[in-house]
Amino acid sequence: MSRTLFDPITLRDLTVRNRVWVPPMCQYMVEKTDGVVAPWHLMHYGSFARGGAGAVIVEATGVVPEGRISPQDLGLWNDAQRDALRGVVDLVHSLGAAAGIQLAHAGRKASTYSEWGNAAPGTSIPVADGGWETVGPSDLPFGDLAAPRALDATGIDGVIEAFVAAARRAVEAGMDMIEIHGAHGYLIHEFLSPLSNVRTDEYGGSLENRARLLLGIVDAVRGSIPEGMPLLVRLSATDWVEDGLHVEDTVRVAGWLREHGVDMVDISSGGNSPEAQIPVGPGYQTPLATAVKQGAGIPVSAVGMIDEPWQAEQITATGLADVVRVGREFLRDPSFAIRAALALRVAEPPIPTPYLRAYRQQLRG
Repeated sequence: MSRTLFDPITLRDLTVRNRVWVPPMCQYMVEKTDGVVAPWHLMHYGSFARGGAGAVIVEATGVVPEGRISPQDLGLWNDAQRDALRGVVDLVHSLGAAAGIQLAHAGRKASTYSEWGNAAPGTSIPVADGGWETVGPSDLPFGDLAAPRALDATGIDGVIEAFVAAARRAVEAGMDMIEIHGAHGYLIHEFLSPLSNVRTDEYGGSLENRARLLLGIVDAVRGSIPEGMPLLVRLSATDWVEDGLHVEDTVRVAGWLREHGVDMVDISSGGNSPEAQIPVGPGYQTPLATAVKQGAGIPVSAVGMIDEPWQAEQITATGLADVVRVGREFLRDPSFAIRAALALRVAEPPIPTPYLRAYRQQLRG
């Protein structure tokens, strides 16, 4: 029996075996603070590919050292990081999944203590303790974090160049797709949102101006990677704040991204205001993804508390989104995709041959 969740999907020259994808999720496990993948990352990403995911997207990876959320983040600003990343790509490929990476710059939310192993997670690291000066579109801080330095034109050009260099390294590492992180209150989202961007030059004011950095990065990256390689962007559809971004703005931005060669947008929300009131619940961001899909005419992935097989199937079967990204449920159960395929009675569930003996009873049923 065929189910849409386990139908393949093709973006440019890439065909992915199903529509159950693992989104980028920060691990903060680079103990040497050099941005190089560690044994943890091999286990982490390989387990999802072994568990049947269609695509596995590596966590937010800093395009420059100062673009990391924490010193324990992955990076892709040098060749040593690229070479180590090949091990993750090869492992994911060997298990039948596509490999992607999210390239990121954390902007004013960079240089913070990681979520675990610290007394004050999520607070700014002083320069004297190994932190660094942060940057943003304006000098407005996020909550109690250190105030950033507003980027000038030279700094903006440097950010674009860093994304291009990291994208080229991602290609050299064997990645199948690249995603640009434009959500969750990090640098690109900071430029997009009027909550954090009060510039009066060509990068501030109107939505067209506030989207200039994102579109500049997209154009530069699209022109530096193979034509057949999919380019994705993650967006926060709304700030969940009255004076911030709204889904109608994101529909416009997504339409521009489609015109500039982006193949899919992943629709998340929030992250740019401590005052946001987010109505969290099962599938709470899926309506935002649907609005962008219908309004901008671009393929979308939905993410956010998608935890059950039939819930995921309903999203793809009814056209609410083209792909579902399952995060925390994959952390709880790295074989979620196999479990979903069995629950949906898919004819050929993505079970590795050595594991078939463990599923004989379910396959007979």
